[in-house]
Amino acid sequence: MDLPMTLEQAAAQLEALGNPTRLKIYRILVRAGAEGLPVGAVQERMAIPASTLSHHCKRLLDTGLMTQERQATTLICRTNYAAMAGLLGFLAAECCVEGSAPDLPTMSPPR
Repeated sequence: MDLPMTLEQAAAQLEALGNPTRLKIYRILVRAGAEGLPVGAVQERMAIPASTLSHHCKRLLDTGLMTQERQATTLICRTNYAAMAGLLGFLAAECCVEGSAPDLPTMSPPR
Protein backbone atom coordinates (compact mmCIF):
# COMPACT_ATOMS: atom_id res chain seq x y z
CA MET A 1 0.00 0.00 0.00
CA ASP A 2 1.27 3.47 -0.88
CA LEU A 3 1.97 5.84 1.97
CA PRO A 4 0.26 9.24 1.84
CA MET A 5 2.27 11.94 0.15
CA THR A 6 4.11 14.28 2.48
CA LEU A 7 4.21 18.04 2.17
CA GLU A 8 7.93 17.79 1.39
CA GLN A 9 7.35 15.29 -1.44
CA ALA A 10 4.64 17.45 -2.96
CA ALA A 11 6.84 20.55 -2.70
CA ALA A 12 9.76 18.76 -4.39
CA GLN A 13 7.55 17.56 -7.25
CA LEU A 14 5.96 20.97 -7.71
CA GLU A 15 9.40 22.58 -7.65
CA ALA A 16 10.60 20.17 -10.34
CA LEU A 17 7.58 20.99 -12.49
CA GLY A 18 8.07 24.70 -11.83
CA ASN A 19 10.90 24.81 -14.35
CA PRO A 20 9.57 25.47 -17.89
CA THR A 21 11.93 22.96 -19.54
CA ARG A 22 11.03 20.17 -17.11
CA LEU A 23 7.33 20.96 -17.39
CA LYS A 24 7.58 20.70 -21.18
CA ILE A 25 9.44 17.35 -20.91
CA TYR A 26 6.82 16.09 -18.46
CA ARG A 27 3.93 17.12 -20.72
CA ILE A 28 5.59 15.38 -23.69
CA LEU A 29 5.82 12.19 -21.62
CA VAL A 30 2.25 12.50 -20.32
CA ARG A 31 1.02 12.76 -23.92
CA ALA A 32 3.11 9.71 -24.90
CA GLY A 33 1.08 7.44 -22.62
CA ALA A 34 2.19 4.26 -20.94
CA GLU A 35 4.56 3.35 -23.79
CA GLY A 36 6.74 6.36 -23.05
CA LEU A 37 9.32 7.68 -25.47
CA PRO A 38 12.96 6.94 -26.20
CA VAL A 39 15.19 9.63 -24.75
CA GLY A 40 16.31 10.49 -28.29
CA ALA A 41 12.72 11.25 -29.31
CA VAL A 42 12.29 13.51 -26.28
CA GLN A 43 15.53 15.30 -27.17
CA GLU A 44 14.36 15.74 -30.76
CA ARG A 45 11.05 17.26 -29.66
CA MET A 46 12.76 19.55 -27.17
CA ALA A 47 15.63 20.56 -29.48
CA ILE A 48 18.06 20.76 -26.54
CA PRO A 49 21.52 19.21 -25.99
CA ALA A 50 21.64 15.70 -24.53
CA SER A 51 23.44 16.95 -21.42
CA THR A 52 20.70 19.52 -20.74
CA LEU A 53 17.98 16.91 -21.21
CA SER A 54 19.82 14.52 -18.90
CA HIS A 55 20.03 17.20 -16.19
CA HIS A 56 16.29 17.90 -16.35
CA CYS A 57 15.33 14.22 -16.54
CA LYS A 58 17.40 13.54 -13.42
CA ARG A 59 15.27 16.03 -11.45
CA LEU A 60 12.06 14.38 -12.68
CA LEU A 61 13.49 10.96 -11.82
CA ASP A 62 14.68 12.07 -8.37
CA THR A 63 11.21 13.34 -7.47
CA GLY A 64 9.52 10.19 -8.77
CA LEU A 65 7.58 11.95 -11.53
CA MET A 66 9.13 9.86 -14.29
CA THR A 67 10.84 6.52 -14.77
CA GLN A 68 13.40 5.22 -17.23
CA GLU A 69 13.85 1.72 -18.56
CA ARG A 70 16.68 0.44 -20.70
CA GLN A 71 15.55 -1.70 -23.63
CA ALA A 72 18.71 -3.00 -25.30
CA THR A 73 20.49 0.22 -26.35
CA THR A 74 17.43 2.47 -26.00
CA LEU A 75 16.49 4.36 -22.84
CA ILE A 76 12.69 4.73 -22.53
CA CYS A 77 11.29 7.61 -20.48
CA ARG A 78 7.81 7.33 -18.97
CA THR A 79 5.54 9.38 -16.77
CA ASN A 80 5.04 7.80 -13.36
CA TYR A 81 1.24 8.04 -13.46
CA ALA A 82 0.87 6.85 -9.86
CA ALA A 83 3.06 9.76 -8.72
CA MET A 84 1.08 12.17 -10.88
CA ALA A 85 -2.19 10.91 -9.38
CA GLY A 86 -0.69 11.16 -5.89
CA LEU A 87 0.32 14.79 -6.43
CA LEU A 88 -3.08 15.73 -7.86
CA GLY A 89 -4.79 13.92 -4.99
CA PHE A 90 -2.60 15.71 -2.47
CA LEU A 91 -3.52 19.09 -3.98
CA ALA A 92 -7.25 18.31 -3.93
CA ALA A 93 -7.48 16.25 -0.73
CA GLU A 94 -8.45 19.05 1.61
CA CYS A 95 -10.53 21.10 -0.78
CA CYS A 96 -13.24 22.93 1.15
CA VAL A 97 -12.86 20.94 4.41
CA GLU A 98 -13.28 24.14 6.39
CA GLY A 99 -15.93 25.81 4.28
CA SER A 100 -18.44 25.39 1.53
CA ALA A 101 -17.33 24.30 -1.90
CA PRO A 102 -17.17 27.01 -4.54
CA ASP A 103 -18.57 26.46 -8.00
CA LEU A 104 -15.51 24.81 -9.48
CA PRO A 105 -14.82 24.84 -13.20
CA THR A 106 -14.67 21.46 -14.90
CA MET A 107 -11.28 19.84 -14.68
CA SER A 108 -10.81 19.27 -18.42
CA PRO A 109 -7.34 20.18 -19.66
CA PRO A 110 -6.84 23.35 -21.67
CA ARG A 111 -6.40 22.95 -25.40
